[in-house]
Amino acid sequence: MDSPAVPAPLDPQEQPILDRLLRTRDALLLIKQDKSSYIKSRDVLPLYEEVVSEVEKLNAVRKGKDRRLPHNRLDYVLDDCFQLISLLFLTVGRNNEAPAVYRLLDHLEEAGFYSSKDLSSITKTLAHVHETIDRCRNAYSPALMTLLESRLEKCRLLLDKLQSGLAQLSPELVSTHETLVSILRSTSAVNTRSKVCTYESYTSADSNQVHLKKIQDSLKDGNFVGADGEPLPGQENVKGLLERCWMWTEIVLQREGKIDERFQDQYQRLVDIRNQLDRLSVTQAWSLRETDLFGYQRKLDRIDEARVNGNFVDAEGQLADIHAQRTLLYLIRRSYGYIYALLISSEPVSEALLPVYNQLQTLKRCLLEVKESGGVANSRELYPYSMKLNSIDNMRVDGKFYVGSDIPEGQGSVNSLLAECYDIVWELRAAVQDDDDRKA
Repeated sequence: MDSPAVPAPLDPQEQPILDRLLRTRDALLLIKQDKSSYIKSRDVLPLYEEVVSEVEKLNAVRKGKDRRLPHNRLDYVLDDCFQLISLLFLTVGRNNEAPAVYRLLDHLEEAGFYSSKDLSSITKTLAHVHETIDRCRNAYSPALMTLLESRLEKCRLLLDKLQSGLAQLSPELVSTHETLVSILRSTSAVNTRSKVCTYESYTSADSNQVHLKKIQDSLKDGNFVGADGEPLPGQENVKGLLERCWMWTEIVLQREGKIDERFQDQYQRLVDIRNQLDRLSVTQAWSLRETDLFGYQRKLDRIDEARVNGNFVDAEGQLADIHAQRTLLYLIRRSYGYIYALLISSEPVSEALLPVYNQLQTLKRCLLEVKESGGVANSRELYPYSMKLNSIDNMRVDGKFYVGSDIPEGQGSVNSLLAECYDIVWELRAAVQDDDDRKA
């Protein structure tokens, strides 16, 4: 699995580093693809050390050079290695260590429409990354910290730029802006349904146009105005978004979900990726192995990197029309969004312990529902829950969960969850006893 087509390293000193990283990436891919056994920390750590060693050599070669220069193939292969290491660390439950915080901000700036809700999650994630880097600073190679801080700074700069665009909006326009962003996205979602020309889809698109008409009618002499009748700040952005919504809903209704045949192949591949990630987002607790996300991301990267100056082109180099362009970009962004959401929701538990962890999560939800619905009538109703907890508790040896002779990562999280379940059962049993005492 190669990186997208990018320039080879210009400095001959970088070529040996690239060659070694390619071998390391192949070894990481072999671990990722091996489904015959659980991934263990001891399998990943030697390869992680190899990558850090190459980063130190690369920093020495590039010392004093402008780090803002365009990436070459070495940079992309290095990104691959850290992405794989990050996902492997997530799979063994080591979520809060430096190698597991390699994240990307993609596409929001290019899309040109986003809301504060989109940015709030990313803001929290970057803050968490910053805390993790500070906490791990003395435990990891300075070269790795330099690399992570460099990537984090790029993300921060882009996030600041996106936030400054929203900061120009008048508070009175925020709600309208978010409505327009929602309309653009829901129209794009309708456009990529398997049967866009169904009555339901037409109704959805028509409903969006009704909302647009209401917003259009709220304009006074072509402006959004406040209670004092004065034009509101930041309205050019909102008016441009309104115009874009009108145009896009009209195009979607006219095209009836039929994309230009020249781009049917990319469209189908992206729809398949989007649908698979959508299913994973529903069943992730039971079926997600974080390393599988690398394959999806690389497929997306290949399609995304094939664009020319931001545009999709056919085999003859002809540009896509606006419908194909926006449809393909929507699918790419939606898929990247799924990957981001799946990554930040990953539990700090090794995949070897996930079956136990998931059982306890389900048990905790059931117990909380019982508690919120008024508790139990008598202590006998708690027997099934107590029996399940005892069966899980009996799996421990000296307070630890073993898989074979291994002690998987995430013991603290599983033990904490087990203790929470015991506490809820105790509270429910105590409530029954209190009721019995009052009746007596």
